[in-house]
This record gives sequence, C-alpha cells and structure tokens, in this order.
Amino acid sequence: MVTDAEWTRIRRGLRFGQVFEGTVVQVPRPGAIGIFVDIGLSVGGFVDVLLLPEQTEDWPTEGTVADFEIWWADSRRQIRLKPSDSHYLRNDFTDFVDRFRPNWPSEVGQPVRDPDPPPPR
Repeated sequence: MVTDAEWTRIRRGLRFGQVFEGTVVQVPRPGAIGIFVDIGLSVGGFVDVLLLPEQTEDWPTEGTVADFEIWWADSRRQIRLKPSDSHYLRNDFTDFVDRFRPNWPSEVGQPVRDPDPPPPR
C-alpha cells in the first residue's frame, strides 16, 4: 500500500503525456472496465475502457509490453494512462478528446496537479 506522502511525491514527478513502457498485468472483465498496467512505479497504472477500442480483441492482452502516456492522476493511488500506440486506442480518439478533454494538447508536458483537498466532513 502506498502512503499518502509517497503518492504525493510520485504524483509531483509526473507530467501529462509522460511516456512509460508498461506491461499489461490484468484484463478483468474485457469490455467492462479497462486494463491494469505495471509501469515500474509503486502505484499501478490503469487504462479506462473509454480509451480502448470498442472491440476487446483489439485490446492489448496480459503480458503485452507497450508505451503508455499519463492521461490523469488524482487522489486515487493509481495513474490513469492512455496507450501511445493508436492501434490500442478507440477508433474515434481525436473526436473523443475534442468532446471530453479539449485542453489535452495544451496539457501535455504540464505537471500533474495535486487533487483538490477532500471536502470537510
């Protein structure tokens, strides 16, 4: 388990679009949630189903080694990734980015921001 301090330290060293070579370690419920990727850090990487091709046979399989880019990181101790190889991206990725993350091109290279503090209880 990664401590809050370690996660904060790791996150501060991350930049959007930063590329890691990773190994797909788990593909639970293909077509439902996404894939888990080991990128060599003490926190796991995850590619959301929304970024992957519609057809699960086009997804990278367990054991696949490929490049992955940092797409997001928040308070969850997990780095959200997107495949660098367009073969492993949804077919309409450019349109998807235009609709849901239009600032992506300008975010590439920017530090991953600390998440907002949790709301008071």
